[in-house]
Amino acid sequence: MHDPQPDFRPVPGMAEPLSPGLRRIVAPNPSPMTFRGTNTYLVGTTKLAVIDPGPDDPAHLDAILAASTGARITHILVTHAHLDHAPLSRDLSRATGAPVYAFGHAEAGRSATMQALAESGLVGGGEGVDHGFDPDELLEDGDILHGPDWSLRALHTPGHMANHMAFAWDDKLFSGDLVMGWATSLVSPPDGDLTAFMASVRRLQAQDWSVLHPGHGAPVDNPAMRLQELLAHRLGREASILDALGDGPASAEALTHRIYTDTPRPLLAAAERNVLAHLIDLSTRGLVTARGGLSARAVFARL
Repeated sequence: MHDPQPDFRPVPGMAEPLSPGLRRIVAPNPSPMTFRGTNTYLVGTTKLAVIDPGPDDPAHLDAILAASTGARITHILVTHAHLDHAPLSRDLSRATGAPVYAFGHAEAGRSATMQALAESGLVGGGEGVDHGFDPDELLEDGDILHGPDWSLRALHTPGHMANHMAFAWDDKLFSGDLVMGWATSLVSPPDGDLTAFMASVRRLQAQDWSVLHPGHGAPVDNPAMRLQELLAHRLGREASILDALGDGPASAEALTHRIYTDTPRPLLAAAERNVLAHLIDLSTRGLVTARGGLSARAVFARL
């Protein structure tokens, strides 16, 4: 399989300086969905904010605590409630006394369409949802958290997940799983919402970021270009789906096999969720219809 970032080879558990007041520790959870592993960020020098503690892994907890020696962890921030980002926040909070900040629990922020799909029995895919996630402090869009030498502004950026937040540090952005350089973000309904994803990416385009620090993979040093690439990719995928439906009605599964011809088999399930996300978005915009109502197995047709 092609390696999208061959030079990005972090040592799991090692606190690597990225810039003054910023270090990254990569969790030991590599996979096709998490790349080298989850990026945990430590912001500050004396009082630290930890962004995305990561999966429930005692070795990673020990690495974070070791990296904080000589300082104090005062804030724990979680971009979203997937199992590779959120669970360790509970143990880290118990070990440090620092509260956990996030937009809300795993289902917080869902649109009415996604909530209806969830109630119909549709469940998410991908990294897996931390259904027990319950932050101590709820953040709203625009809220600002402070330390002696840092200030982080919370941005509600749904799309990859409804409760997804990014955190702005001056002109740098911790972008979670919304924007990454090594791959496009998985959008898996009902937790993922493509309509929201496109709006969030366009919102980020309104600011001139110097660098994006994603939830997985290397820093994105050309944010404006990457954001435009992501939009173009999604619009191209939308065009491919509409073109394929021009040959007749089809399910998300059938369309996936027709469109993702070069995708490795282990990633086809995620690809199918992305196709479903596009079909739901196209349905809400009145461009396609789902025979018998929206569902993962529905047959879709162009209008």
